[in-house]
Order: sequence, then structure tokens, then C-alpha cells
Amino acid sequence: MTESTWTRWPSREALDRRRLSEPRRLLAWIVRMLVLGMLLWGVFRSNHVHGWGAVAAVAGLIVTALLAWAFFRTTLAHRLWPSLGLLTVLLGLAVVAQATGFRVPALVIWCGCGITALERLPLAAAVPVTSVALASYSAVNDDVWLTTAATVVGMALAGYVLRLDAEARGNAQRLLTQERAARAAERESAALAERARIAREIHDVLAHSLSAQMVHLEAARLLIENGAERDKILERVVAARGMAREGLAETRQALSALRGEMSPIEDFLSELVAAADGADVTVAGDRRPLPAEASQAVRRVAQEALTNVRKHAPGAKVHLRLEYAEHQVTLDVRDSGGSPGELTGSGAGYGLLGMRERAELLGGSLDAGPGEEGFVVTLKVPV
Repeated sequence: MTESTWTRWPSREALDRRRLSEPRRLLAWIVRMLVLGMLLWGVFRSNHVHGWGAVAAVAGLIVTALLAWAFFRTTLAHRLWPSLGLLTVLLGLAVVAQATGFRVPALVIWCGCGITALERLPLAAAVPVTSVALASYSAVNDDVWLTTAATVVGMALAGYVLRLDAEARGNAQRLLTQERAARAAERESAALAERARIAREIHDVLAHSLSAQMVHLEAARLLIENGAERDKILERVVAARGMAREGLAETRQALSALRGEMSPIEDFLSELVAAADGADVTVAGDRRPLPAEASQAVRRVAQEALTNVRKHAPGAKVHLRLEYAEHQVTLDVRDSGGSPGELTGSGAGYGLLGMRERAELLGGSLDAGPGEEGFVVTLKVPV
């Protein structure tokens, strides 16, 4: 054995009897009652126990029980010296009991001290205590030496087996506690991830819709201050209303996605290009359902890319290509380029930045930049 094995205490989980199962707790109480019964039988079977002798015997039993209870508490707190002091007092009581004619209680106390010391103390302290206790038992016991030796060895083994059993029970208790903590952390992590996903959905929908509405409403305000014609002002208000309707529709889609009620990604892209002039979509590869996060990433990037084309190159032709590969799905959005639109200066370019962050959270990537004719946005998401 290593030095740490000799000096290491049994764990508190192993020493705490309150953590025992119901059958083990019942067995422990039965053993205690048997020990108490042996002590009472050993005390009151003596013919010289009467009067003050009986009172002294009962007081000795009470003191012994209190010392044993205190020993269990100090070992549970891993307090070595108080534990050794209590065992010393118990061994001394056994000597007194033997000297005054109470042989059976003395033998019970010696055996109990030897077994519990091995079970509850560090081995470096338990071995000497057990040796003294069992040696005292051997010196007093009047059986043949072979029977006494077998009994001593059996009690020493019993104490060590109880120690091993307690350690195994303590290890199991610690593993159970760690497993519960890991499950709680996993549930908390899952809840935080779901909150982050909901926050991204709300941001993607509201930031896009409200920023566009603000642009149109600000333009309408400036037109009113400058005394512009009614038709121009109405055009801006109608545009803001249209953006509000689109935002409401996107919000409903986001709520459906959060509930797991999303339509197939191909149908969504077809509806998206149908509402945009000069846009088309192509799907390549074996179609299959995508995970919710991957599907949402494709939908949001497609929406953002078409919005940017409408904002920065109105009238440009747009081609969307969705390609299924074995381990990833790729969305490619290309436009033919065009003259800058009147909304070019609106926004701060956070849309594609948010999409790139969403893709990176999924282990994918998003590239955006000039192409041969216009602008190209490419999303790759592992599935």
C-alpha cells in the first residue's frame, strides 16, 4: 500500500450512516441492539450486581454508549486526535469492566473498538488501535489458542471488509452526486442554448423589419418637413406598412420554427423567390430534412441576401442554389449587379455579420463578397 492509503480517511460519504439504504440501516440497528443486549446480559447476569453496583453498571453502559456515539461523530468530521482519545477511554473502560468482574462487556467493548477502528480511522491509526484491542481480547479470552487466533483474524478481516464496503458505498454516492450535478449543468446549458437561439431569432426578425421601417418612416418625416407632394409621402408610408407586414410574417415563421413546425426548406426558398422579382432557385443533391438550427440558418441567410440585393442593387437578377452534400448543406446566392438603390446607405451592415456568427456557432462558415458580376453570399453548414 502507498503512504496515502495509510494516512487517508474513509470519505465522509462512506462514514455517514444516514446515507445508508433502508435494508442496511435496518441491519445496522439490529447489530446495535444485539451489542446492547450482550452488554446488558453481561452486566446483569453477574451475581454481585445489586444496589450501588447495579447503578454503577448502568452508568457505565450509558457512558460507553455516549462515548461510542461521540466516536462516530468525530470520525465523521475526520478529527483524528479526539477519535483516538475516545477509543482510549473505551479501552480503559473495558479494562475496568474486566477488573470488576464484568468479563462479557469487556470482551464486547474490545471487539467493537477493534472492528470500528479499522472501519472508520486511517489505517496508520487503526492498525495500532485494533492490535491493542484484539490483543486484550486474546489475553482475557479462555478459549483454546487456535479458536482465539481464528476469532481475532476473523474480526480484523470483518473490520477491513466493512471499511472496503463503506468506501465502495461512498464512491458510489459521490459518483451519483457528480452525475446529478452533470445532468443539472447539461439541462442548464440546454436551456441557455435555447434562450440564445430564441434571442437570435427575435434579433434577426425584428432588427431587419424595424430598421427598414425606420428608414421609410424617417424618409416620410423629412418629406413632410420639406413640403413634398402627398404621393411621395404616401409611397413611403405604404413601403413602411409593407415592411411591417413582412416583419409580422417573418415573426410568425420564427415562432413556427421555435415550435418545430417549419415547412421544408425547398418550399420556403420557392416562396421567397416567388415574392422577389427576377429571382430563381435551384436544388441539387439528395433532399433530406435538416436540423432546426441548420434550416433556420439557411432561411435567414437567404432572406438577408435577398434584402441586401433589393437594398443595394434593385432590379438585379438573383440566383439561389441549395446543394445537399453528405456532411453539409451549401446555400449560394448570386446577383447580377446593378446601380445602388436609394436604401444603400441604410443599416450598418450587421445582417450578414449576424448570419456569419450564426453559421460559426453551428460549426459552419459564411463568405460574402464581390463575384464575377455582382455580389456572392455562400453559406456552408454541417448536417
